[in-house]
Amino acid sequence: MIPRIAAKPLQERASYYTAVALIGPRQSGKTTLVRSLFASDGGVPAEKAYVSLENPDVRDYATRDPRGFLETYATGAIFDEIQYVPSLFSYLQQLIDEDPRPGKFILTGSNNFLLQEAISQSLAGRVGYMDLLPMSLSELGSLAAQDDDALMLQGFYPPVYDRNVPADIWYNDYRRTYLERDVRQIKSITRFNEFERLLRLLAGRVAQELNYSALSVEVGVDVKTVQDWISVLEQGFILHKLRPYHRNFNKTIVKRPKIYFTDTGLACALLGIKEVGQVSSHPLRGSLFENMVVSDALKHFTHRGQRPELYYWRDKTGREIDLIIEQAGRMLPIEIKAGKTYQSDFARHLKAFAKLASFDEAWVLYGGKEVYTFSDGLKAFNWREFDQAFTAF
Repeated sequence: MIPRIAAKPLQERASYYTAVALIGPRQSGKTTLVRSLFASDGGVPAEKAYVSLENPDVRDYATRDPRGFLETYATGAIFDEIQYVPSLFSYLQQLIDEDPRPGKFILTGSNNFLLQEAISQSLAGRVGYMDLLPMSLSELGSLAAQDDDALMLQGFYPPVYDRNVPADIWYNDYRRTYLERDVRQIKSITRFNEFERLLRLLAGRVAQELNYSALSVEVGVDVKTVQDWISVLEQGFILHKLRPYHRNFNKTIVKRPKIYFTDTGLACALLGIKEVGQVSSHPLRGSLFENMVVSDALKHFTHRGQRPELYYWRDKTGREIDLIIEQAGRMLPIEIKAGKTYQSDFARHLKAFAKLASFDEAWVLYGGKEVYTFSDGLKAFNWREFDQAFTAF
């Protein structure tokens, strides 16, 4: 098992809350992590039964007799993919209130849309939350491809590395599983062909502003439907948005969010990219590279149980800062460049932004190996050093 950064904050939450929910996309490693930490078949301490509610027989029992089902696990358990039996939450509320010992129930789920609805109705304030995304670069360690294009294609989902399945095969199977299992659970989505068309169109717009009207025309559904479907993709951890920086320096800033895939491997599969050479020559290579770096920054915070404050900035003349991180009152603007040779032009928008905002440091994360440090607080270095550099920031 590849060690996950989320293990420590997950255990910490289990020491505070009677129930802890670990939520994330399908196949991100939730089951492996909770079983290694809490289950009687390998965890330390070895104490909890593991119960998969994807099992039809178990799910049927839990649905027909939720009280009797929970009495079987009165001392606590891991309930995997609990969104399949939403009726359990009301009964869990009573058990938690009667016996509030911390760490009693560990819940996992891959559909945040359904889980949030069920938890907000029955367990609000009683559950500690953690999100688990696909692996970060630092978690992959030596398993990560040294070539950036190969890494974009392989993505960061554990099964690609655990099972050695070719990335294009695994991600296309993953897409079908997501559409046929998770999306069909959401009753408001019935037009699956149009939904999949939207998914492919979004892959062609990674690291770009989100234009609902244009997508509506291309997909053939109304704007409200596009908005609802993108919300479902966010709740399913397929997409995440980067919102524009909230300070209104002037009236010329762009206010639309930018869209990113949680994993570049899935984006590549949706774009029909099957080989590393196709990544290298693809017109969206720079956007896919930016997507990979932004997603890795998101994981840096998410897997530590922190709520990331990530933004971008662009004015209507086209000047843009790809990523702005705010933490503890400090701002860190970052430009992301796929090129392997540093050029002074990489930092020109950072210099323009410095006239509007106050910050101590600014970074250029790029594909090259050379490190540059300038007198005005600008640093340029390889994007793979982000985790270590931000820890010291």
